[in-house]
Amino acid sequence: MFARVIEDLGFDAVYATGAGIANMSLGAPDVGLTTVTEVAKAVSDMAEAVDLPIIVDADTGFGNAVNTVRTVRLLERAGASAIQIEDQVFPKKCGHFSGKAVVRQSEMVQKIHAAVDSRQDDDLMIIARTDARAVEGLDAAIARAHAYIEAGADMTFVEAPQDFEELARIGRDLPVPQVANIVFGGGTPDPGRDTLAENGFGFVLYANAALQAALRASREVLGALKEDGSLDRVGSRLASFEERQATVDKATWDALEERYNDD
Repeated sequence: MFARVIEDLGFDAVYATGAGIANMSLGAPDVGLTTVTEVAKAVSDMAEAVDLPIIVDADTGFGNAVNTVRTVRLLERAGASAIQIEDQVFPKKCGHFSGKAVVRQSEMVQKIHAAVDSRQDDDLMIIARTDARAVEGLDAAIARAHAYIEAGADMTFVEAPQDFEELARIGRDLPVPQVANIVFGGGTPDPGRDTLAENGFGFVLYANAALQAALRASREVLGALKEDGSLDRVGSRLASFEERQATVDKATWDALEERYNDD
């Protein structure tokens, strides 16, 4: 449903977040617990619901370079328009968690080769993410990003820069469009979409903002229901019945029911 809201509001793309799938499907943190088939199912459901391009978080490729081959093929068939692969050690962690580790640069380069070789549509974008900023420092992260571009990545994503100066350097030093990941409460500041665009960023992830909003609202509404035994106090926090049905495009299904009615 979040993908439908994103489309209704006029955004250009939707991001299938690994953290969001883990949080919402498993009730678990983003620590490498999801499988490629679970992610592919979520992507397929989004592709069924919306016409927007879908950018898919494929974590580490779910294994080595050979696993990455299957991951890319599966996610492309599911409806991905772009696939993001990162250089963390499996099992990975959220980019804004502590205690991360990265694989050898050469291992990640081979995963990118595998991803590029495996895509069926040349327009499918391969996004290479590096988490080396937190492990080896910004210089090493930028050097890795350069290597990943040479290996064929269409965009790169230096995760968790600590201030605007680091963001600006990433956009300035790397020759392909960049991804910024703005996590509310995370380690990267939010200078605003326009400023990021001016500094070389091709798109910005406001990762899990919809999930965080829904979590806060659901706690408030359900807490009031538990306390009061009624929704009267929090009715203004709820979408109307009509808004809910419009979001899931019930009118289209009503029209189909009428069209195929055999009475």
